[in-house]
Amino acid sequence: MDVDCWELIKELPAAIYTCDVKGRITFYNEAAADLWGRKPKIGKDLWCGSLKIYSANGTLLSLDECPMAITLKEGRPVKGKEIIIERPDGVRVNVLPHPKPLFDSYGKLTGAVNMLVDITEKKQGELAIRESEKRYKLLSESLEKKVLTRTFALKKSEDRYHKMIEEVQDYAILLLDKDGYIQNWNKGAQNIKGYTEKEILGKNFRIFYQEEDRVAKLPEQLIKEAANKGKAMHEGWRVRKDGTRFWGGIVITALHDDQNNIIGFSKVTRDLTEKKLADDRLQQYARDIEFKNKQLEEYAYVASHDLQEPLRKIQTFAQLLERNIDNKEAVRKNLEKINASAKRMSTLITDVLKYSQLSKTEELFTQTDLNKIVENIKEDFDLLNEKKVKITHSVLPVIKGIPVQLQQLFSNLTSNSVKYTDKDPVIEITSENASSTEVKKYPQLTSNRKYVKIIFKDNGIGFDPQYAEQVFKLFQRLHDTKYGTGIGLALCKKIVENHDGYITVSSVPGKGTSFSIFLPVS
Repeated sequence: MDVDCWELIKELPAAIYTCDVKGRITFYNEAAADLWGRKPKIGKDLWCGSLKIYSANGTLLSLDECPMAITLKEGRPVKGKEIIIERPDGVRVNVLPHPKPLFDSYGKLTGAVNMLVDITEKKQGELAIRESEKRYKLLSESLEKKVLTRTFALKKSEDRYHKMIEEVQDYAILLLDKDGYIQNWNKGAQNIKGYTEKEILGKNFRIFYQEEDRVAKLPEQLIKEAANKGKAMHEGWRVRKDGTRFWGGIVITALHDDQNNIIGFSKVTRDLTEKKLADDRLQQYARDIEFKNKQLEEYAYVASHDLQEPLRKIQTFAQLLERNIDNKEAVRKNLEKINASAKRMSTLITDVLKYSQLSKTEELFTQTDLNKIVENIKEDFDLLNEKKVKITHSVLPVIKGIPVQLQQLFSNLTSNSVKYTDKDPVIEITSENASSTEVKKYPQLTSNRKYVKIIFKDNGIGFDPQYAEQVFKLFQRLHDTKYGTGIGLALCKKIVENHDGYITVSSVPGKGTSFSIFLPVS
């Protein structure tokens, strides 16, 4: 990996490090050192960076049992295996590692890259929410029993009932008649819903529901469910007197007389707005982790492939410059090529920096000229391949996409065509507007959306059509190992899916392969 790429990763907020095939740390950024609470020795300390690691349940693990060790041993990513690392000061941190193997261009394992996500706060939040839900459930059940008991006692002692419910101010406790009209009101109800007892008695409890819920007759459905099943439970947005909303958890319980006839309902409401917001934050946190994982894949690929192409061109033209140092015309042309390649690398680094600074996938999309991308690919393969690669293309469209990923898509497809051929590669790229009839053939596409169909055709060795789905699976190869690791086409599929598109392939042994890529126009 080149110096510029390492400098880029050093500045990332995510804890990232790499190690060689023996597990010795070869690189780590500042975020990783901050997470470990120490700076490991490059080339000496082993993979996990921490002196002690534990499983999620607190069992002490040996270094050979940590996810990075498994990745190096088996040559595959390890997902979802939470560990706990212990810092030198004794503090333990819950970590979700994402180790991925690194291969050279021949498919040989050269080491691994890992991103460590600190999920300590998330774990603490989950525990707090579970404890809160447990307490709420116990208290709710207790209150239901109290309401049932006190309701029947109301016939003998109305004062005693009022005294009981007045003592509870965190819960809205109501007594409803058979039709849902409010008969009783406590201070908790006033605190949560904003109405005084005088304002609310005699009104139907439908007043607490949003307009769309009233239109859908949700209150009536809950009363009916409680009458049929004895109890109804529900969570959703409710409306206060001042029009503001709160997330309420309610339990409606049917009340019966001695002959088992329904005489009304008790209704207990709890304001769960804070819990709802915490749940939403946890979901957003999970989405952020997924996005960061995608970023890590992009970083690793750009570092090992995309940034290598302009660097190799600079090295090649520098060698030509050295051999023709006395030829002014050759010197001028080679310097122009070197400057162009350096500019290309600078653009790639800028794009990746922008990628690392964005927190939402939608922010990455921009108007992208596919013609420029193909011209960049042609330059990359013009000089650096032993085979003479001929790439032709029709006028391609400008679409809304992620430039870095679309560059990878076209580069991987071209590399695949060059790799799987026994003669000089000929690659033809064309595009056309996908018809609505064709779009409907693929359930992955949205029928009312406009797509462009890009056809990528080569004259390679091809393959049996029965393996058309297998070619897009990670680490799957249809030919022997001289053709690489099988990662490229799996990444192509993922890139197309990131753009809400679809990719298919057709092939005939000995007659080449054709990829059809459907991408939204906007």
